[in-house]
Amino acid sequence: MANVLDKIVATKREEIAVAKATVPEAELRAQLADARPTRDFFAALSGGGSIRLIAEVKKASPSKGVIRADFDPVAIAKIYEANGASCISVLTDQPYFQGRLDYLRQIRATVDLPLLRKDFILDPYQLLEARLAGADAVLLIAECLDDCGLRSLHNAAIELGLTPLVEFYEPENLPRVLEAGATLIGVNSRHLRIFVSDMQHTTDMRAAVPAECLLVGESGIHSHAD
Repeated sequence: MANVLDKIVATKREEIAVAKATVPEAELRAQLADARPTRDFFAALSGGGSIRLIAEVKKASPSKGVIRADFDPVAIAKIYEANGASCISVLTDQPYFQGRLDYLRQIRATVDLPLLRKDFILDPYQLLEARLAGADAVLLIAECLDDCGLRSLHNAAIELGLTPLVEFYEPENLPRVLEAGATLIGVNSRHLRIFVSDMQHTTDMRAAVPAECLLVGESGIHSHAD
């Protein structure tokens, strides 16, 4: 039986094929000259002092269903900005998270914080979409990509001026993440194949991530106590 991640990836590949047929990649590349400059996502997280928080704009998830029915992505992003968030993560996957790429565009037009496109990135086409929609960073998930794909997308993101946040859950994927050249590394406390969270997982993996890399703890954080 296919697990949750496998189903999401299969759906995403179909979605990418439709998008490419609708708007060819060459057409997206032609628009890059008019794209806004990116903001430094890494720098926003690497300053000293208080906790640096990536606040998330997310309507729904496979594990929780609809999180907020009265969902206004721009209003939520403004609240995050007003209350000290360092960066904002915007879910753009529609089938499983009820996200939209348009949410990223709308937030980019009204909020000054660096923005992450949070999606299941499998193809350079999605990087172009992200760059043109106003993203400053993209999420790359090691569990979704083979070694070549991970390295290629990491490098392609940088070439477009995007900061790649490279995420893993399985400890055996950390060497792959490092070999891809990642310096901004996320440890997901949620097992993406079964969508169960364990906050201790990030703490356990912290010592394994090289000190020269910036570590991001992902998922399961709901309160100040967390």
